[in-house]
Amino acid sequence: MPDLKDRLIDAALPHVAFDGWSEAAFRAAVTDAQVTPAQARAAFPRGAVDMALAFHRRGDDAMMEKVRTTDMSEFRYRDKVAHAVRLRLEVAGEHREAVRRGMTLFALPMHAADGLRALWGTADAIWDALGDRSRDVNWYTKRATLSGVYSSTVLFWLGDQSDGSRDTWDFLDRRIDNVMQIEKAKASARKSPLFQKLMTGPNMLLDRIKAPAKPPRGDLPGLWRTPSSDA
Repeated sequence: MPDLKDRLIDAALPHVAFDGWSEAAFRAAVTDAQVTPAQARAAFPRGAVDMALAFHRRGDDAMMEKVRTTDMSEFRYRDKVAHAVRLRLEVAGEHREAVRRGMTLFALPMHAADGLRALWGTADAIWDALGDRSRDVNWYTKRATLSGVYSSTVLFWLGDQSDGSRDTWDFLDRRIDNVMQIEKAKASARKSPLFQKLMTGPNMLLDRIKAPAKPPRGDLPGLWRTPSSDA
């Protein structure tokens, strides 16, 4: 099945540039890949929508492999994150129009939930590739923050005409710096006795929030740990 999916995606990409992730592009891919409509529907039950999601996940997988084979031992923490985001965009660079068409598809109300899951999945993939070990509420805040950074960077990248996407990498660095400044401010606030007192109740609730069990990667629901499960 993976080989069939890749064949169909590769066959669809030239058509997606003109027809978007549409039924027309899906049918053209079926013809060009020389598979039956039944085989194609078995691989992608919802047609072009599932194909677009598979294309996105394929990019995530390629990024993860690049991150894991890159020596980042000398990188600062923020540089590791920025580099992973950059690798994800470079993976997509050959098919920028397909990414643009995907953004259009998942902006539609009926596909918005799929788009949000794909975005979350990318943030999750980046943190997984970087070896994130958080299992508490930080698992969620890291991915939510990175989702915002990644989505804004993609939008900037789609309109970037600079040599080597230089302006995009500068934009990405500024977004990462913004996040780091916020984290520093939060860390400073946590040291305040008044803040610690005010957060006593909320922290008791937050301590119950746990990351979802894995696999599958990218699932949104978390695990709410009840007092009885701590015993």
